[in-house]
Amino acid sequence: MDILGWQWFPFAGGIAIGVIAGFAARYAHFCSLNAIERWAYAGDKNGLRSWALATLTALVLTQAMVLSGIVDVSQSFYLAPVLGLTGAIAGGLMFGYGMALTGTCSFGALVRLGGGSLKSLVALIMMSIFALAAQKGLLSIFRVMTVDDVAIDLAPARSQSIGDIISALVGIDLALPTAVAVALGLAAFVFGGGVPRKARTRMLAGAVVGVCIAAGWLVTSLAATHAFAPVQIEAGSFVVPVADTVMQIIAYTGVLPDYGVGLVLGVVAGAAGAALIRRDVRWEACDDARELSRHIAGAALMGVGGVMAMGCTIGQAVSAFSVLAISAPIVVVSIVLGARMGLGHLLEGSSFAMFQRRGRAPAE
Repeated sequence: MDILGWQWFPFAGGIAIGVIAGFAARYAHFCSLNAIERWAYAGDKNGLRSWALATLTALVLTQAMVLSGIVDVSQSFYLAPVLGLTGAIAGGLMFGYGMALTGTCSFGALVRLGGGSLKSLVALIMMSIFALAAQKGLLSIFRVMTVDDVAIDLAPARSQSIGDIISALVGIDLALPTAVAVALGLAAFVFGGGVPRKARTRMLAGAVVGVCIAAGWLVTSLAATHAFAPVQIEAGSFVVPVADTVMQIIAYTGVLPDYGVGLVLGVVAGAAGAALIRRDVRWEACDDARELSRHIAGAALMGVGGVMAMGCTIGQAVSAFSVLAISAPIVVVSIVLGARMGLGHLLEGSSFAMFQRRGRAPAE
């Protein structure tokens, strides 16, 4: 049997990759929101570095496979020659603010669910509902008007790859130099200040997550080449695929679960395995109605924002970045800004605390 043409190959590949990513994230407590919080309030960039290392690893491996002809990511929706700039900014801000209210991003919620967090289960279900509403329901009308109808046409550049856009502007092919420059910039940020011993486990987890994203491109590219049915070229995102997983569970229509569904289930399973090994399985629920309402509101923002931005802290910050989509840095900056505003609301009493000038004590 041709394993690459097997109809269950994308799903099985997603499960395998998800188990590895979920295990690494849970074992090392890899968390993008924690990284932003530690940077904003403690000046600790180690969490951001582990997140950036995931991006760097995925970028280097993915570009190497593209150059060698092993994978073809040109059909990825991240590289479609249309940039929804309003969605990238507004959606990123919404997703970031929502993950601050929820206490983690969508990927982190799956990892926490594997460790017994029932409030993450509630958040994931609510996020799925609002993601479907923004993708196919009544909220999609608003999304189309504010994002799709005002999107920037990048057809002259052939895609929204940063390398293709620069190449189109200057008239010579600078795709490879652009990829090298971005990789060197990320490497300087990740390794420029050295890696403290206490941060090495989390850094390793970031590298593993990056390898998993690159492996996702490989699995879906191979499946698309050998399968009879269409296969979406993707690597890893955790908003719409979570909604697809919920739909597969409650309303199976004969369509086989795809790579994204397998990835979601694999992350939960891998995180559960790590939680069992570390003996930190804890059944957690919301303490009161106030906490529950905050999780629901945050999940709703992540669901709508994730669809508008076409990704999350993994989907845009790692997957889209690995193919140098111009949407990636825009969404990442928006997510970080939104998360910082959400943290300001929770910890300082104002979403705009970061913009307010701090009073200085008079010199003695």
